[in-house]
Amino acid sequence: SHRREIVVVFCDLRGYTAFTETAEPEEVLEFLREYHGALGPLVAQFEGTLDQFSGDGIMVFFNDPIPCPDPAERAVKMAVAMREAAGALIAKWRRRGRELGFGAGIAQGYATLGQIGFTDRSGYTAIGTVCNLAARLCAEAKDGQILVAQRVAVAVEETTVLEEMGALALKGLTQPVLAFNVPIPDDSAT
Repeated sequence: SHRREIVVVFCDLRGYTAFTETAEPEEVLEFLREYHGALGPLVAQFEGTLDQFSGDGIMVFFNDPIPCPDPAERAVKMAVAMREAAGALIAKWRRRGRELGFGAGIAQGYATLGQIGFTDRSGYTAIGTVCNLAARLCAEAKDGQILVAQRVAVAVEETTVLEEMGALALKGLTQPVLAFNVPIPDDSAT
C-alpha cells in the first residue's frame, strides 16, 4: 500500500431504492446494464481508476495508480459527462414511469491505496477521509447536482463554472464543508 493525493468521484441515482422496490428484478438489471454501459466507458476516457460499481453507485478516483497533472479537472469533466449520459437514460426511463435522477460528489485529499480482498478475489481501492467526503457530498446532491469540495473548486475555478452552496452539514462529518455545484449549462443563453 501507499499514500497519495487523489480526487474521488462518487455518483449514484436519486430514486433508485424506490425504483427497485416497485420494479421487477429483470427490469432493474436491464436498467443497471444500460446505466453502467453508458457511464463505465467514461472512466477510461478520462483516465480514472474504477474502484467499484455497487448497484447504482460508482466510485472513481484520479491520480493513482498512474499520476496525472490535472486530476480535479478530469474528475469534474468526467462527472459532467456522466451527468449528460445518465440524463439521456433517465429521460427514457421517466417515459416508462420511473422517476430517477443523478447526483455526484467530488473531493480531493490524501488516501491510502492498495489491494484488498483474498486469494480468489481482490481489488485495488482507496481508503481515507477523502473517499468519505466525496460519498457524503454525493448523498447531499440533488438531482442534476455535482457537488465539489473546496479543494476541487479551487483546482478547477479557472475552467469550470461553479455555484457556491455554502457550508453544508454532512452526515458523519463533525465540521461543515464548504461546497460548490457544477451547474447544468443554461442552453437558453446561447
